[in-house]
Amino acid sequence: MTIEPLHQIDPKRFETVPILKKLASSSRKLAELKGIARTIPNQSILINTLGLQEAKDSSEIENIVTTHDALFKGETFERGYSDPASKEVLRYRQALRAGFQEVQKTGLITNRQILAIQEELEQNDAGFRRLPGTDLQTNTGRVVYTPPQDRNEIIRLMGDLERFINDDDLYRADPLIKMAMIHHQFESIHPFYDGNGRTGRIINVLYLVKEGLLEIPLLYLSSYIVRHKGEYYRLLQAVRDDNSWEDWVMYMLDAVELTSDQAINMIQAISNALMDYKHRIRAQFRFYSQDLINILFQHPYTKIAFLVRDLQVSRITATRYLDELAEAGFVEKIKAGRSSYYINLALIKIIQGDNR
Repeated sequence: MTIEPLHQIDPKRFETVPILKKLASSSRKLAELKGIARTIPNQSILINTLGLQEAKDSSEIENIVTTHDALFKGETFERGYSDPASKEVLRYRQALRAGFQEVQKTGLITNRQILAIQEELEQNDAGFRRLPGTDLQTNTGRVVYTPPQDRNEIIRLMGDLERFINDDDLYRADPLIKMAMIHHQFESIHPFYDGNGRTGRIINVLYLVKEGLLEIPLLYLSSYIVRHKGEYYRLLQAVRDDNSWEDWVMYMLDAVELTSDQAINMIQAISNALMDYKHRIRAQFRFYSQDLINILFQHPYTKIAFLVRDLQVSRITATRYLDELAEAGFVEKIKAGRSSYYINLALIKIIQGDNR
């Protein structure tokens, strides 16, 4: 099939009653998420926690499956505790962070940045595809779609997409509708040998940041896609086969609304747990500090070295702090060889979905 430049699609086709109603509700929910995120003073807590959740779910769509435990061990310890899947997921979060920093700095999402995101994910600099032979297949090997094969065509299409992303005057439509269009176009161009799906989902949330709909990348649409994976791929293909843009846009708007609601609930739970720890630790221990609370909530699995580094205390002192917190039930101490790590019990329950 020939890929049509996005700016040639009539924006009025998205002005149907169902789409406008869904656009209104998803925009309200996203605005609520943006507001409630501001209630956490240390934004890195959310970037770490929700960013890792997005990385886990997005990777799972590509059948890269790991556990929270393996992820947090991989994050906490530099070597010896990361399985290959966890390493890939942690690279996803790093790619998301790096992309976010670039959007903050430039206010743009350029092909140079997209190439850097994919390079971080795949740990190679292969760049845009140079060789033909890339097909999208079902699990049984049936080819359902052949993306552009010519490198010059890929570069031209990615140039068109870059302009669509960054030139607001090129196409007058709501940013959420444009996000859905951008994601589909990127996946259809399929510009890389590997990592297209994960790179495309990073672009989703970065575009929301670029457009000011979020201040930090904390909407993890991949959780919705994981649960509706078959529909995701069916609707991607339906646009190619039948020009069914409206159904695709509705799917993505639904994903925005529902995952915004999930993120709001998670942030509220984190905020409540953070305040509970803050008040009770301050009441029980003279070594209380806001920096200590930040460490406990930035890292679901905390190690002694984090306190040594961030609190500027000795290893003996850091060990005493964490051991006393473990005795009081704030963290659980786990031995790992000669070392130990400490699990934030309230935070891990929230991340694993037990917010009760």
